[in-house]
Parts: sequence; C-alpha cells; structure tokens
Amino acid sequence: MNVPTSTVALFATCINDTMFPETPKAVVRLLERLGCRVDFPLQQTCCGQMFTNTGYFHEAMPSVRNFVDTFERYDYVVGPSGSCVGSVRDQHPMLAHRHGDPGLQRRVEAIVAKTYDLSEFLVDVLGVTDVGGYFPHRVTYHPTCHSLRVTKVGDRPYRLLSAVRGLTLVELPNAQQCCGFGGTFSLKNSDVSVAMGTDKVRAILDTGAEYVVTGDNSCLMHIGGLLSRMRAGVKPIHLAEILASTEEALVAAGATAPQQGGAR
Repeated sequence: MNVPTSTVALFATCINDTMFPETPKAVVRLLERLGCRVDFPLQQTCCGQMFTNTGYFHEAMPSVRNFVDTFERYDYVVGPSGSCVGSVRDQHPMLAHRHGDPGLQRRVEAIVAKTYDLSEFLVDVLGVTDVGGYFPHRVTYHPTCHSLRVTKVGDRPYRLLSAVRGLTLVELPNAQQCCGFGGTFSLKNSDVSVAMGTDKVRAILDTGAEYVVTGDNSCLMHIGGLLSRMRAGVKPIHLAEILASTEEALVAAGATAPQQGGAR
C-alpha cells in the first residue's frame, strides 16, 4: 500500500484532547514529516473504555457506533494510546457481538483491522524506526500494561527511541510492573494505586533518567503526579513528543527539550 497517498485519521483520545493536547499535535507533525496525509475528524468521542471496564456494556454502545461512523472512511486510524487503541481492537468486537447486530460486527471488524497504536503504525506500516528525531537527554521507558498485554506493541517503542539522535535510553527495573493507574482502579483503590505508583517512581529514579516516557498519557499522568509531589525532578513525556522533536525545531525554540503540555 502507498501510505503517503492514503489518509490517516488521528484518533486523539479524550484524555489527550482534554488534558494533553501537545501529544496529538506531535503525532500530526511526525506523520506529516514522514509524508502522510493526516485528518482529525471532529465528531470523534471517547472510545467507551471506561463504560466497558466498569461493566456498562449497553452504555458503551453509542461510543462504538460513533467510532465506526467517524473513522470507517479512512485508510488508517492511528492513536497515541495503547490503552484506547486496545479498547477499540479488543472491546469493540466484543460489544458488537453482544449487541447482536451482524452488520455492526462486520463494520467493527473492518475498522479494527486498520486501527494502530502510533508505534505499530510507524514500524509495521510505514516501515521506519528512525523517524528523524532528536532528543539529547537520558530517558527511561515505561511499557504500560495495555500497550504490553492488549495492544501488544512489543519492542517497537524501544526500537523507535533507540534511533533518536542524542537520546540515551536506560533500562527501567521491573519495567513490566504496573504503575497502579488502571483507570477507575486508581479511584476505587487509591491507597493500593499510590503504593504501586510509588514503587514505579523509585524504579524510575534508580535509572538516573531526566525523562520518563510512555505511550499512554493516562499512566503518565499518574506517574507524573507522584514525581511532582516528590519533587523528583524527572519529567514525564509521551513517546510521540520525543519522536516529533527535531534539532532544528529545538534550536528555533531556544530550548533543549519539549516540555509536556507546552509548545515547542
């Protein structure tokens, strides 16, 4: 397939749209730099994961239908969230099956086949690991649970980060251990969530990294909150923002690195 002549729809996710808009902006800059045509369909909403995770299957159905109506006309759907992409690929087919609508099931299956986490799209579809990024800092990568176990991005983020010029990637101890966010888990079991997050932060500090990077801003919000309260000095940043960074842009901005949630 000739990806540069295809249209990629940005699935921004609601948490990024509301709280971390620099992440989807970074995705657009990155994909356009690599020759993709990117569109941001305004009718997109939440994927319905919070409804589904809590057992409200019927209430999640409008989100499933809206996702299909919004994105099915595009060649590819790309999101900077292993969690939300995982929800589309894992939960939407289940919900459509439970709903008993064969037509919707077929539409969901078709869109699942072309919905990708950002790291998957870059490596598997565009066939690149060196995206031309520049980030002269020591970073450690936290592989979020959904990215690992649902979306199954594997080592793709590591391969992408390893190719970024100036970047020193250090291994995170017990990397596959959950950070404790877990969506509504962090609200219903806050003490356990904070204890798990504190263990994750200790591991991050042990690396001596300046930045901790993930592919999910939900988990990064949890980790970043704990880092901030500890005044640890380690900055949270999304994978897309590192990959989108270039030496030219940083020099033009008079900065050494992008700040999460801030402009270049």
